Amino acid sequence: MWAVRLVAVLAGAAVVVSVLLSALRTVVVPRAQPVRLARAVFLGVRRVFELRARPGRTYEERDRVMALYAPAALLLLPGVWAASVMAGFTVLLWGMGVDSWRYAFYLSADSLTTLGTFAAPDLPTTVATTVEAVLGLGLVALLISYLPSIYGAFQRRELAVAMLETRAGDPPSPVELILRQHRIGRMEELEDLWEQWLGWFADLEETHTSQASLPFFRSPTPTRSWITAAGCVLDGASLVTSVVDLPKSPRAQLCIRSGYLALRRISDFFQIPYEPDPRPDDPISIDRSEFDDACARLAAAGVPLVEDRDGAWRAFVGWRVNYDPVLLGLAGLVMAPYAMWSSDRSLPFRRPPVTHRKRRQVAPQASAWRRR
Repeated sequence: MWAVRLVAVLAGAAVVVSVLLSALRTVVVPRAQPVRLARAVFLGVRRVFELRARPGRTYEERDRVMALYAPAALLLLPGVWAASVMAGFTVLLWGMGVDSWRYAFYLSADSLTTLGTFAAPDLPTTVATTVEAVLGLGLVALLISYLPSIYGAFQRRELAVAMLETRAGDPPSPVELILRQHRIGRMEELEDLWEQWLGWFADLEETHTSQASLPFFRSPTPTRSWITAAGCVLDGASLVTSVVDLPKSPRAQLCIRSGYLALRRISDFFQIPYEPDPRPDDPISIDRSEFDDACARLAAAGVPLVEDRDGAWRAFVGWRVNYDPVLLGLAGLVMAPYAMWSSDRSLPFRRPPVTHRKRRQVAPQASAWRRR
């Protein structure tokens, strides 16, 4: 019998240590680390929400359902931690000599919640219950510190997304971004935009990999999304760099590089496939006719464009190929709203009355995520 109780002590201790390491990696460690328990919780909750947000519903209905997904999973996670610690100490206390499983459970639950209504039978179990009480307080402290950091990062992200609507419309469009700047005669202000979003992408990479629930927090407005805003800025910078006849912009190029590196780091965490070193002529989800259509709109508004459209197309592809698969994969993962050249080819959507673009086929990377 002593051998069985020894195994119970070791098993209970292993469960407790595993849960503590999971909590530390999720909340404290400032880097992207896959945590099995947290992943299982978020995937399980997502399956439930996907049943309600079935494809037959309109996007607005699905958005209302999925808006609760990340908060619900985030609040459930500490409960899973607490329940796992309670279960681990129940097994451990029984292994240390507590007479019955029922009393071991009562003693564990009483210690975790620091109620103090049950007395431990001896010194070893008293030490164990004291440790459990300290761990229970620690889990509460982690939750208290966890939520403000999550919402602080969310507010920083959404501030830039909301401000982009003024420049790029709703939904955000890279063509509209350039057109509006041209109409007001402030094309040079795009340099400040690239600089702002270069820092935004750096912050996005740090927060959305160390806090993996953040990508699933949806914007306050259903038509906004951090990933479609990122796609708009990246495509806008790519168009300015490739086809708009302006002096060469190092800031725009650095913004594109910062953007695709950030999206790749987030995609690495969620195991979204992409080619790390693509060729400049690799295929992208945008075809030449869409590019020519965008150029025609810009030219009709008087935006100065380069004469060599073939060279401009090759330059645009050379930039877009770096972020095309990760942009579409993340748009599919978070069920992003409709936006030009990003979610419009990664998710089924209810198309608004737009006549200047065609609906595209679903990208392979995004469709793989939709099937999961």
